[in-house]
Amino acid sequence: MQTPEPLPPEDDLGPTPEPRPAPGPLPRAAYGGGFWALGARLTWLSGLLLAVSAFTDWYAGSGDGITIGVIGWHTGALGKLVFFIGLAVLALWALREAGIELPATLPESLIVIGLGALATIFVLIRLISIPDQFPGSGRGIGIWISLISALAVIAAGLLQATEEL
Repeated sequence: MQTPEPLPPEDDLGPTPEPRPAPGPLPRAAYGGGFWALGARLTWLSGLLLAVSAFTDWYAGSGDGITIGVIGWHTGALGKLVFFIGLAVLALWALREAGIELPATLPESLIVIGLGALATIFVLIRLISIPDQFPGSGRGIGIWISLISALAVIAAGLLQATEEL
């Protein structure tokens, strides 16, 4: 009877292959990282447009050979608040892109929706009630841009909520 030869040491066989990990679920795309992350793009775009729209003409009028244009910033506290709400939306987006996340009990999409609703209310107040200090002036294009961008902030928050699910 023949005796079996002993196995060579492991060093002679070469490195042992690493075991493959078990296949699992694919990781989800990071917020704002994929092409289809429309909520993130709409958030910063509508926030920027909302902030800039406070410096467009909300009221315009002409008479006696002069033309008057009143920007949103000069319409009182509501015009300034619309600007700062736009900045807050941009700050939320910048924090998220920097990797800083809010607690799970306070989702970012809910904050964006709330800020958009607040901006929409402020713009609607100025749309319905023209301040007394601007007699003879009508609504300018800027107030409509502000209204559309405030509604776009709400839409961005809703898109973010669907992407988070």
